[in-house]
Amino acid sequence: MTRSRSIRPTRMTAREAVALVPNGATLALTGAGGGVLEPESLLNALEERFLGGDGPAELTAVYALGMGDRGRGGTGHLAHPGLVKRVIGGLWTWSPELRQMAQDELIEAYTLPGGVISQLFREIGARRPGLITSVGLDTFADPRHGGGRFNRLATDELVELIELDGREYLRYKPFRVDVAFVRGDTMDRNGNIGWAGEAAQLDAAAIAHAARASGGIVIAQVKDVTDGVLDPHVVHLPAALVDVVVHDAAQRQTHSAPFDPRLCGAGDETDFDVRAADLPHGARAVIARRAVAEVGSDQIINVGFGIPTFVVDELAAAGRLSDNTIVIEQGIFGGRPLSGDLFGASASPEVMHASTTQFDLINGGLIDLTCLGMAQVDRTGSVNVSRIGGVINGPGGFVEISESARHVVFCGTFAAGGLDVECGDGRLHIVREGRIPKFVDTVEQITFSGGRAIRDGQRVTYVTERAVFVLTPDGLELTEVAPGIDVERDILAHMGFEPIITRPIPMAPELFTAHTHRPPTPTDHQQGANR
Repeated sequence: MTRSRSIRPTRMTAREAVALVPNGATLALTGAGGGVLEPESLLNALEERFLGGDGPAELTAVYALGMGDRGRGGTGHLAHPGLVKRVIGGLWTWSPELRQMAQDELIEAYTLPGGVISQLFREIGARRPGLITSVGLDTFADPRHGGGRFNRLATDELVELIELDGREYLRYKPFRVDVAFVRGDTMDRNGNIGWAGEAAQLDAAAIAHAARASGGIVIAQVKDVTDGVLDPHVVHLPAALVDVVVHDAAQRQTHSAPFDPRLCGAGDETDFDVRAADLPHGARAVIARRAVAEVGSDQIINVGFGIPTFVVDELAAAGRLSDNTIVIEQGIFGGRPLSGDLFGASASPEVMHASTTQFDLINGGLIDLTCLGMAQVDRTGSVNVSRIGGVINGPGGFVEISESARHVVFCGTFAAGGLDVECGDGRLHIVREGRIPKFVDTVEQITFSGGRAIRDGQRVTYVTERAVFVLTPDGLELTEVAPGIDVERDILAHMGFEPIITRPIPMAPELFTAHTHRPPTPTDHQQGANR
């Protein structure tokens, strides 16, 4: 479907632009959860075209990070039988309808590490033979563990195991990109597109490169069109890379708000003020406070979605946020990562560049400490967040981050499904136990390999509201127990395996009191117990 090129993009309506998408095309998308850089107008117009009976059909959709609003937004627009036949997504949780189609075997469902997909777009754009990396070895992405296939319809081999100089690697295979949907906030008179008002740059350029190298077309959505010329420092999509531009004056910076200047501009310490009412309570507060005790100073720190984002709140409340630099995989350094549906954006960032570049830095050892979630943990220390109860979640940037950080702190409740606890007088009381154990004999799927972490010399800590574990060459060791908790009754009785138990110490009583605005730091004795 190669088209004649122009040095300037052609202006079209969204309806006209999506008419260029043929049946069977591979559609590459940029975007992140909460509507960050999502080409919502294009996806909506594509859905309307399909529902109107004018196609297209049997598309393959590929995206690196979660897209959607937990409803019909983002990749939710694709959730119609016949519109897509295959989805290769880094994270599926933002689009429950699309995830349900995967569960019902209505589409071929694959997931790969988010950074791998982003970097693979770049390799396709450079016409190289795929992405060769150690990322994903011994996880669900490894062909020996499924190769990213997530349902019975997914039968193609997207990944192969290779050996170079006596070492194992994974080769993620390249594919043709027929159409790229990308976004920016302004196009100038020369056709160049900038992103100064966006909350992230993500991998828009890599996706455009991939489509151009494949002979496909690049369709960009923008909020503004100016007769002036953009500062070249804010151009992320040169005119020569873009075929079609759709002007959407109603384009929102995120699903939550039309525009928030804090998400694209530098700020100061006043942007990090935290109210006690905004801080976590109960089990989440205990976990976040205890995780903060692992944080030193002058570190590069990453936090994942869910409970780990509260670690940032606790650091801010303690006045320690400026002691370290927070980074997230969306390409942001500094500032304060947002939680909930706006995870992927940061208030008052210091540096914003492409997520593709950020993943290069992450793979190269950028992160000193990361706090990540955990859905299941097994006796080897392996962690699962990508497939729970047979339902596809995907990892986002979890694989790259957890494999490369020097110290990984997994944060989560000891059990799921209705857990209720009370804290007071320096003790923890379990009001109602969770129905679903998280510490199991064998995880349903490996998203983080405990065995590989031991071989690579990583430090790994598992923090819950009632116990702390560390990974050793012999398995998980119980190192701390909450005051008020009985090891046999409240811990071992709810685990699928027996951890190593030598001399566990009490978790700090301060973790179980009313918020003091300054989370405790571990004593030398506690630090020694966690090494």
